[in-house]
Amino acid sequence: MAELATIARPYAEALFRVAKSGDLNRWSQLVRELAQVAALPEVANLADDPKVSPSQVVDVLTAAVKSTDAEVRNFAAAVVENGRLAAMPEIAGQFEALKNAAAGSADATIESAFPLEGEQLTSLVKGLEHKFGCKLNPSVTVDPSLIGGVRVVVGDEVLDTSVRARLAAMRTSLTA
Repeated sequence: MAELATIARPYAEALFRVAKSGDLNRWSQLVRELAQVAALPEVANLADDPKVSPSQVVDVLTAAVKSTDAEVRNFAAAVVENGRLAAMPEIAGQFEALKNAAAGSADATIESAFPLEGEQLTSLVKGLEHKFGCKLNPSVTVDPSLIGGVRVVVGDEVLDTSVRARLAAMRTSLTA
């Protein structure tokens, strides 16, 4: 079977073309919500039930995201009727990447050993934006196992300046 990323790409690109003419942020929220609903085991079981029609599954999806928009219904119908409901989370991820690329920004996951707030976070994000060359949408989590420093993930790039990573590097060099 083809990878979910390959299956999801045409759906994400088609949805992005439709969403560009409207409110990208609204579409982004809707596709994230659809992905959350589609990831539920109950919805997957419903979609696999031969007694349930694809239009009934679409009804459940659109009701769950509280949308009466025909474009949302058409998108959900295309995904369900082609048996691609399992790809919905990947579609949402690729849609978000397309939206960020169009805006010249990227999502950044920042893991820190201690909470980052205010000026400290602003300064870090500003430096990271300079390093990565784009505007970043930061998401900060606290991971005490880092001991100190930060670990930043932007797309497929990882910048790990944590004490844990430095200790691991020292252990590797000492045992080599």
